[in-house]
Amino acid sequence: MKPLRLLLIPILVLSTTSTFADEGSLLTDAQKNYVGFGAIFLMLILFLWAMLATLRAFKVISHILLGPEAIAQANAEKVAVKAAKPKASIVNKLLSLKPLSEEKSLVMDHEYDGIQELNNPTPPWFMYLFYATIVFAVCYIFIYHVAGIGQLQYDEYKTEMAVAAKEKAIYLAKSANKVDESTVKLTTDAATLSSGQSVFKQNCTPCHGEHAQGVVGPNLTDDYWLHGGTIKDVFKTIEYGVSAKGMPSWEKQLSPKQIADVANYVKSLHGTNPANAKEPQGDKMASDDSAAPKKADAKGTVKTAMVVK
Repeated sequence: MKPLRLLLIPILVLSTTSTFADEGSLLTDAQKNYVGFGAIFLMLILFLWAMLATLRAFKVISHILLGPEAIAQANAEKVAVKAAKPKASIVNKLLSLKPLSEEKSLVMDHEYDGIQELNNPTPPWFMYLFYATIVFAVCYIFIYHVAGIGQLQYDEYKTEMAVAAKEKAIYLAKSANKVDESTVKLTTDAATLSSGQSVFKQNCTPCHGEHAQGVVGPNLTDDYWLHGGTIKDVFKTIEYGVSAKGMPSWEKQLSPKQIADVANYVKSLHGTNPANAKEPQGDKMASDDSAAPKKADAKGTVKTAMVVK
C-alpha cells in the first residue's frame, strides 16, 4: 500500500497545478510560467519514480525465479573476477582506458587492410561534461525563457545603456563643478542662462531686485561695476563675496557650476534697462570677454559689442 500512497502524492499535486492553470485569467504571465514549469517538473519526478519502481519489481522477480543459491553463486563469481582483475592506474581510471593485457577483448569484429578498431568507452569526465551541458541548457531555458528571471541580450543592452547614461550624467556634473574663477567662460547657452536665472531668482533678488535693477545691492544691468565686470570678476565676487559691502560668500551654498551659471545670467542682463533702476555705482568698464557678440560698423570694421557693465 505504501507505493500506492507515494504515487497518489504527485497525482494530487498535478491536479492542483492543473486547477491553477485553468484559472489562468487570474494569474500573471510569470505565474503561468512557474505553474507550467512546476507541472513539467512533477511529471519528470513521477516518471523517474515509475522507472525506479519497475526496476525494483524486476529485481524482486529475478530473485524469486533464480532462487537464493543462484544469486549467491553469481555474487561470488563477481567478487572473484573483481579480485583477480589487476588494479588500473589513476590515469586509466580517469580516461577509462583498459590495460594492454585486455586489449584483445576490446577488438571489434571488423577490420580493413589489417587495421583493427578497439571498442574503448567514452571517458567518464567527458560524459560528466556532456551531462553538465544538458543541465545548464535546462536551467538556461527555464531562467531566461520560461520564468523570465534573467535578461536576454536586448534587455541587457537597454540596462547597460541606462547605467551608462547615469554614469555619463555624473561625470558631466563632476566636470562642470571643476570650474573656478580662472577657468570660467562666458556663454550664451540657453540651458546655462535658464539655470542661472533660477539661481538668481532664488538667492539674489532680495538685494539686487527681480530684474537686477538694484535694491540694497547695486544695479547689475548698467555699465558700472564695483568689483570688476568680466565673467571672471563676477564669478569671483559671487563665490567669495565682499563682506565690507554686505555681499555674502556663496561658495558653500552653491556649486561651482551654479555660480558659473548665475554669473553668465548676470552678464546677459546688460543693457536691459529695467524700470526703477538704481543709480550707477563703481567704475565704467569695457568688455574684454571673448564670447561677446561682434558686429560690423558702417565701414565694415568688426567691433566687439558692449555686453558687460
